[in-house]
Amino acid sequence: MYNVEIPDNQTDFAKLLQLVLSGEEVVISQDGNPIARVVPIADKSLPRIPGLDKGKVVISSDFDAPLPDDILNSFTNPVDNLE
Repeated sequence: MYNVEIPDNQTDFAKLLQLVLSGEEVVISQDGNPIARVVPIADKSLPRIPGLDKGKVVISSDFDAPLPDDILNSFTNPVDNLE
């Protein structure tokens, strides 16, 4: 990772972009305070692998059961507030 002050000219900025293109992360600072981080964009997203998280998620048997009245009544209907 490189930490640099705001580039004074386009040539300096072009050099920073070359660093980013080579895979480096560049933090741009102003008066010693970091204000921006320039990172390379990943070429490809990782492929999805079916079943990768198998067994990590558990759904309760009553997940779709009606809510208890006290919880259900805590929600307000936006239409009721129009009157």
